[in-house]
Amino acid sequence: MKRERTRRSLFTRRVLLIGAGQLALTGALGVRLYQLQVLESDRYTLLAEENRISVRLIPPPRGRILDRFGEPLAANRQNWRALLIAERTDDIAATLANVAQIVPISEAERGRIERDIRRRRRFVPVMVRDFLSWDEMVRLEVNAPDLPGILTDVGSHRVYPGGEAFAHVVGYVAPPAQADLDGDPILELPGIRVGRAGLERAHDRVLRGRAGTVQLEVNVVGRVIRELGREEGAPGQDVTTTLDAGLQRAVFTRIADEAAAAVVLDARNGEVLAMASSPSFDPSVFDSGVSAAQWREWTTNRRAPLTNKAIAGLYAPGSTFKMVVALAALEARAVTPGERIVCTGVTEVGDAKFHCWKRGGHGALDMREAIKQSCDCYFYEVARRTGIDRIAAMANRFGLGVPLSIELPGARPGLIPTRAWKQATTGKPWALGETLVHGIGQGYIQTTPLSLAVMTARMVNGGRAVEPHLTRAIGGQLLRGHRAEDWPSLGIPEAHLRIMREAMDGVVNDRQGTAWASRLPPEAGGRMGGKTGTTQVRRITLAERERGLKRQQDLPYEWRHHALFVGYAPADQPVYACAVIIEHGGGGSAAAAPVARDVLTEALTRDPARRRTPPAPSLQVADVGLPEKERRR
Repeated sequence: MKRERTRRSLFTRRVLLIGAGQLALTGALGVRLYQLQVLESDRYTLLAEENRISVRLIPPPRGRILDRFGEPLAANRQNWRALLIAERTDDIAATLANVAQIVPISEAERGRIERDIRRRRRFVPVMVRDFLSWDEMVRLEVNAPDLPGILTDVGSHRVYPGGEAFAHVVGYVAPPAQADLDGDPILELPGIRVGRAGLERAHDRVLRGRAGTVQLEVNVVGRVIRELGREEGAPGQDVTTTLDAGLQRAVFTRIADEAAAAVVLDARNGEVLAMASSPSFDPSVFDSGVSAAQWREWTTNRRAPLTNKAIAGLYAPGSTFKMVVALAALEARAVTPGERIVCTGVTEVGDAKFHCWKRGGHGALDMREAIKQSCDCYFYEVARRTGIDRIAAMANRFGLGVPLSIELPGARPGLIPTRAWKQATTGKPWALGETLVHGIGQGYIQTTPLSLAVMTARMVNGGRAVEPHLTRAIGGQLLRGHRAEDWPSLGIPEAHLRIMREAMDGVVNDRQGTAWASRLPPEAGGRMGGKTGTTQVRRITLAERERGLKRQQDLPYEWRHHALFVGYAPADQPVYACAVIIEHGGGGSAAAAPVARDVLTEALTRDPARRRTPPAPSLQVADVGLPEKERRR
C-alpha cells in the first residue's frame, strides 16, 4: 500500500508538472497571439501591404528649352531601361550575374551599380542598364522570375536637335554626382539628369520639376499586377530663350571652320539672338557618358572645343576699343572732335617708339577720320592726354572689365587695368608708354566677344545700359527686361554717341574705311556700321619690323594676329549689334569683317527682333570680294 501511495503521489506530481508546463506554453502562445493579432496588428498589416504594394516615385519629364519662336533646342525622348531594387533580392551579386547573361554589364558598370546601392536607400531603384533595345527589354521580361529585384521601365533621355551649333549656349545634362545630392528625392531616381553647363545648368531647378508617386500591386516575384493609385508630380517648366534658332545655325555654320566666336544682340534691349563658339561638341554624349578617348580628344585640342569662347575667351580688343578711348577723351575735354592730330607713322616717348599700322602714317586726322582709318598714332596721343584711369572708367560703363548679367555659368568679366590695379598686382607703378599701348586696345586689356557686343549695343542704342540675357520666358511667363525703356541711361551725351556712329558708318561705307570691302550687299536692304580690330599675340621685334613684316598667312598659325570686328545694322536705326573674333585670323578687315557682314545680313534677312513668327528659311549671302592686299585694321 505504501508503495502504491508513493507511485500515485509521484504520478500526480508528474501530471501536475506536465499540466503546468502545458498551461505555461499555452499561456505564452496566447500572449504571443494577442501581441501579434491585437497589439501589433497594424504593424503586420502594414508589412503585409508593403509586400503586396510597391510605392514608387515617378520622375517628372524635364522641361524643354525653346528658341524665341518655340523651336525645341533641348527635348526628351523615351527609352527602355533596367532597374534594380536592392530590398527585393537576397543576393544582389547573383542577380547581377544573371542579368549579365542577358544584357552585357561591364566591370565599370558593375562597380557603379554597387556604389549607387551603397549610397542610396534600399527601396530606391538603381539604374542597371539604360538605352536598352527592344530585344533586350523582352528577354529581361521573359526571365523576370529568375531576376528578383530587376524591373524594366520606360525612361527618357535628353536630346539636342541643334547639336553642336547650340552646345555651348544650351549646355548639356549628366547623371548627378554625390555633391549634387541636396535632399531632393528626385536626384536619387535612376535616369535623372542634372544640368552641367549652359542654360541646362542655369535653369536646372526650373527644368527639373517635382516627382509624383504611383502605388503598384506586385506578386511574390515582384511582377507588377496592377496600378492601385497615382499622384502626379509637376513636370519641369519650359524655358523660352531669346535665341533665334535659324540665325544661330547660320552664325555657327559661318564660323565652323575656324577657332572663333560670334555674338548677335538686339541692341535695344540686350536680348541674345545668337551666340556661337567654334569648334564645338555633341552635347548628347554627356547623357549616356563620355568615353575616355573622347574626353582626351576634347581636352588636348588646342582650339578648345569645350570652351564657350563667346563668354569665357579673353582677347585684347585691339582697335575695336578706340571708340571707348575717344568717348573718354571727349568727356575729359582732352580733345575736340574736329581737332586734327598728325600721324607720321611713329610716336616717340623717351627712347620708345610706338608705330602705326600704316607705314608712313596717315597725315593729319580728326576723330571721325582716325576711327574710320584706324590710325594708331592719333589714339596714342589721345590716350596720353586722357589717362588710363579715365579710359578705364569709360570702358566699365560700356560693360568692359565688369561682370555682366548673362545667365550662363562660366562667364568672365575680362580686365580693364588702372594705375591702382597694376600697383596692387605687380608692385610697380604705371608707365606712360603703357597708356599709349592701351589706347589702341593692347596691353593688359582682356575682353570677351560678349562684352564687345554689349559695348557696341550701348554705343548705338542711344547710350542705354542694356545687359545681355538669354531667357525670354519661364513656363510661358514673359520676364522683364525686354523693352528698351527697362534699361537706364549711361549719361553719355547724344552728340558724342553720334560721332561714334558716324565714324563707324564710315569704317564700312567710305572707301577709306578699313572695312569697305565688307559692306552689306544690296539685297540686305540697308547699311551696317562697325569697327575692325587686330591684336598681336606676340611681340614684334625691331629686327622683324626693319626687315619688313611677313604676310600673316605665311606665319605659323600660333603667331598670327587675332582678328576682330564689332558692328551694327541698320546704320540709320540700329537694331542688331554683333561682335566677331577669329583666333589667329590674321587681320580684322580680312578675316572678321566678312563674317560680321554675313552675320548681320542674316540678321536683317530673318529680322527676329521685330518678328512674331518664324521667318522663312534663310537666303544665301552674296559675296563681296576682299581687297587684293590684306589690310590689318
